[in-house]
Amino acid sequence: MPTKLLLQLSWRNLWRHRRRNGILIIAIAIAVAGVVLLNTLLRGMQIDMRESVIDNLTGHVKVLEPGYRADPSIAHGFEVAADLGLDADAIAGWTMRVRVPAVIMSERETRGVQLVGVDPAREHISFLDDVVVDGEFLADPADRRILVGAGLAEQLETRVGRRLVLITQGADGRNREAGYRIAGIYRAQASALEKAFVFTGVDTLKDMLDTDTVTEVSVRLVDERHEPGILASMIETFVGLDVLSWRDLEPQAAMMTEFMDSAVFIYFLVIMGALVFGLVNTLVTAVMERVRELGMLRALGMRPRTVVAQVVTESSLMMAAGVAGGLLIAVAVYAPIADGLDLSAFDDSLASFGVGPQFVPVMAAGDVILVAALSMALGLLASFYPARRAVKLKPLDALRR
Repeated sequence: MPTKLLLQLSWRNLWRHRRRNGILIIAIAIAVAGVVLLNTLLRGMQIDMRESVIDNLTGHVKVLEPGYRADPSIAHGFEVAADLGLDADAIAGWTMRVRVPAVIMSERETRGVQLVGVDPAREHISFLDDVVVDGEFLADPADRRILVGAGLAEQLETRVGRRLVLITQGADGRNREAGYRIAGIYRAQASALEKAFVFTGVDTLKDMLDTDTVTEVSVRLVDERHEPGILASMIETFVGLDVLSWRDLEPQAAMMTEFMDSAVFIYFLVIMGALVFGLVNTLVTAVMERVRELGMLRALGMRPRTVVAQVVTESSLMMAAGVAGGLLIAVAVYAPIADGLDLSAFDDSLASFGVGPQFVPVMAAGDVILVAALSMALGLLASFYPARRAVKLKPLDALRR
């Protein structure tokens, strides 16, 4: 049978039962739209979680002294050359920091914090590049002032221009105490960051700790595909030190981002798998209602494979219409939220999952194509059982009904 005639017969058969087939097509469209929109949320969460981890002073690759993670003190510092010799096209930037635990005191309150010495010009690779500062940002590595978070400033009941006392352990193991004036109060996307980190110039902190070493080197990449090459290069440069990717430093976040890839398939199979039963039932019903028609066509010489082709074509047309409608619905719903959702009311809860208060869903072309292709594949698979039932009909038995 010519393909054109096969398509015409299949199309007309679909219109013979408009209500039943229409309901099934709507169900397919809703299921496809639901899967696509769910994927945008999962991809958005995956990307946001990864970027949050990288922004939070981790970077894509970090160098640490082997004992630092167990004992984060300046005793586990190391020296760094002025140039790492990395591929400039592969990295967005790199920086060296001194990061030690400390106690910060105001006239009224005392809190434990992470005291971080930074070079302000290099911190465009961390969340400091996006913070809003009340007052002034740190000027240079020798700036003797501090930058505190809004959440911490509220706890300490202090403000810009006030002096705070910081106590930490120096390179000789003795406690060091110094007073710092607040240059500015920063507001980050996550309140947990504001309460955790206090920043000062890296040279200033080295003087306080009486050391020439740093505790970490952080590198941010232009694209994650450069990670293996940069890791290999840095391992050769920093012999005897731990060169770790963000996945090694934050295994929980890495596991969650990897789960998102699997979740795309899991949700698709659950939703579309249930829908396939409806498709099979509809096609079987259509075949049984057309027993005499199919028997007559067989008697007139239609081959079994043509009967199979007709049933499969009808199934494919219904699935294609449902998939197209579902994608249109998904795009229409996604468009208003493409710029992001404000989840600041759940800031503290989201922070524990590494998700920022401004959540941006991501509709990836690969996910849309995957859902469309798998839907069509399932439609084809679902049509073979009804097609087999149609082929088994004997022409004479069918004409007697």
